[in-house]
Amino acid sequence: MSGLEGFSMRELFRSEVATQADRLNEYLLILETQPDDGHALEALMRAAHSIKGAARMVDVEPAVRIAHVMEDVFVAAQHDHLPLPTAAIDKLLRGTDMLRHIAAEASRSDGAEVREEELAPVLDALHGILTAAGAAAAGAATPGTDTHATATATDEPPPRATPAGDEDPTAPPAATVGAGPPGSHVDNTIRVSAESLNRLMGLAGEVRVESRWLRPYADSLVQFKHRHTELISLLDRLRDTLQDAHSNDYAHALLADILQRAGACRQQLAERLNELDEYDRRSHALASRLNREVLASRMRPFADGVQGFPRRVRDLAHSLGKRVRLEILGLATQVDRDILERLEAPLHHLLRNAIDHGIETPAARAAAGKPAEATIRLEALHSAGMLSIVVADDGRGMDMSALRDRIVARKLVSSDMAADLSEAELMEFLFLPGFSTRDQVTELSGRGVGLDVVHSTVQEMHGIVHATARPGQGMRFHLQLPLTLSMIRALLVEIAGEPYAFPLAQIHRTLRLPRRAIETMEGRQYFTLGSQHVGLVAANQVLGLGGAPPDDEEVAIIVLGERLDRYGLVVDRFLGERSLVVHALDPRLCKLKDISAASILENGDPCLIVDVEDLLRSVDILVTGGRLDRILRAGETAAYTRPAAKRILVVDDSITVREVERSMLVNRGYVVEVAVDGMDGWNAVRTGRYDLVISDIDMPRMNGFEFVALIKKDPVLKSLPVMIVSYKDREEDRRRGLEVGADYYLAKGSFHDETLLEAVADLIGKA
Repeated sequence: MSGLEGFSMRELFRSEVATQADRLNEYLLILETQPDDGHALEALMRAAHSIKGAARMVDVEPAVRIAHVMEDVFVAAQHDHLPLPTAAIDKLLRGTDMLRHIAAEASRSDGAEVREEELAPVLDALHGILTAAGAAAAGAATPGTDTHATATATDEPPPRATPAGDEDPTAPPAATVGAGPPGSHVDNTIRVSAESLNRLMGLAGEVRVESRWLRPYADSLVQFKHRHTELISLLDRLRDTLQDAHSNDYAHALLADILQRAGACRQQLAERLNELDEYDRRSHALASRLNREVLASRMRPFADGVQGFPRRVRDLAHSLGKRVRLEILGLATQVDRDILERLEAPLHHLLRNAIDHGIETPAARAAAGKPAEATIRLEALHSAGMLSIVVADDGRGMDMSALRDRIVARKLVSSDMAADLSEAELMEFLFLPGFSTRDQVTELSGRGVGLDVVHSTVQEMHGIVHATARPGQGMRFHLQLPLTLSMIRALLVEIAGEPYAFPLAQIHRTLRLPRRAIETMEGRQYFTLGSQHVGLVAANQVLGLGGAPPDDEEVAIIVLGERLDRYGLVVDRFLGERSLVVHALDPRLCKLKDISAASILENGDPCLIVDVEDLLRSVDILVTGGRLDRILRAGETAAYTRPAAKRILVVDDSITVREVERSMLVNRGYVVEVAVDGMDGWNAVRTGRYDLVISDIDMPRMNGFEFVALIKKDPVLKSLPVMIVSYKDREEDRRRGLEVGADYYLAKGSFHDETLLEAVADLIGKA
């Protein structure tokens, strides 16, 4: 939709103020360190002028007054060489904050406006800048002259080459949203909702999948071409045989005609195959380009998410009596809009933590031989297919001995174990909930929120965070995140014959382990990775799937989890890395255990994306309960494997009901397959082996009564137990279900208790 559609003028005004306020913050901070920067003054004057003009258009008088005085200050600084010390910069920054507040209030639906008592102190402070300058100028020119006129002359700007009125032809338009620096080119933009972008991303992914469906079709035609060639070869042999048998001329002519037609068919087939191959390549290339362009539309420069950080760092450092310079690198690095929004809180926490905990006072830095002004570096870059964010400072760093003592004092590990921990292992304790190296509670620290908020947020985005310290030299935090949440780089594996995807960012490593390297201690299996024992768990058991990993000489293992809580997940085999478009699961399914989302592979097959954090919790439950299956070692027999579980077919047109029933039964150890309606169920029971069928009544194509009747009339299937589960709890429906042969009739309301599971156990026994 267009840039104005769906947005009121005051909402556009709020957007304009947000953009221009970012520019005011940026150039005010530049002016604080470079007072003679003429370009910064020009940019500040234009930003204030734009806000004033926009405020007049939408009749927001408080913003007009604030912006007008700020513009006067910048003009005076330009033409009268008005000095702007730190105290003046503070007042101007307060004015910028007030403009944001006014715009936010003006855009509210209830028409709220800023009260005069809120506005007056800011206006007085801004007028004070001009008053002080006027008094100084008057005192220097004619000592004793009354300065009252100078103080009150701020209602109108002084004469200048570019008047403050809206007639200035060089000023940017008041309603321009996202205006750049003077002289920059502003692209035409439109507003598109995040939901629309997500839908486009999903459709682009589907187009990419659909484009690959031509390949199997082309491959089948190649096979047809081979068969055609074989047919022509047989015809050639027949011709040679007829010539040896001295057959009549008619047979020879007929065979020659057949060979000629077959040759023409072969030529035509070869041409069509070439055309199909070319179309397949073009279609796939076009789909890939579309996918990349839609993905790019979700990306924003890193600068968009960190515009307010220099101001926050400056204000916080001043409040603590410290001097800090924030250096931001990689402003043009493209970041997914969702990731950029969610990064603000953890990055702000890391910056605040660095200033409060890590950076020393100017006196302490001087004593340590460091510059009085500390430096914090914030950098974003793309590395190895991931987004890397680095926050590093040159402060005091971390005292490892003190950290070790703190860990022991908190009784997280014993003193003997703490003595053996490496620096990397010690640093991981910083991310535990509630852990802090400080004893005192202050406004900025000790409020129960530690680095765990950074860790948890990064993990939610399928990323990892590491901390390193240089005692006396500073701290460094490294965040590794996927480039986008709409598309992930994943390792595809096979578990129980089905594909599953594990986000690469959450995999510690993968390996193929000889079965002889599997060890057992206290009934639990493990292998040694470096100096660490890593427990082994079968993926099919964790996910509640049937079967067991294949009995090969080596087992395929994915190592997951943090160093202090790490497991090796045994899968059937590795299928390779893939870039997958993430599709959110239907909200009606609620949260599926161990699964975060789904995707579609290039061949059109569905694939579930594993929720690694949820999976690790499931592993912990299995380990704690002592219910782990054994992974066969070299030379062991299959005596340790479980007997085959009973198989149940669930037939229901409601995906929610299917998944509820499936989950309940799988959790009890049954192997469950599903069908979407009666016809699908009928096809399934004729081709598969099941111990029980559970069916709904109201379904398209074939209802439950018809489905059950077909089963009971079939001489092979008539002994198969069938349970009807329906919302229809009327006596006539129950009677009809039993008449067509159902062995059990149950109302769906019974899902809330054990009735369904008890009925299944009554019919076929426990799994």
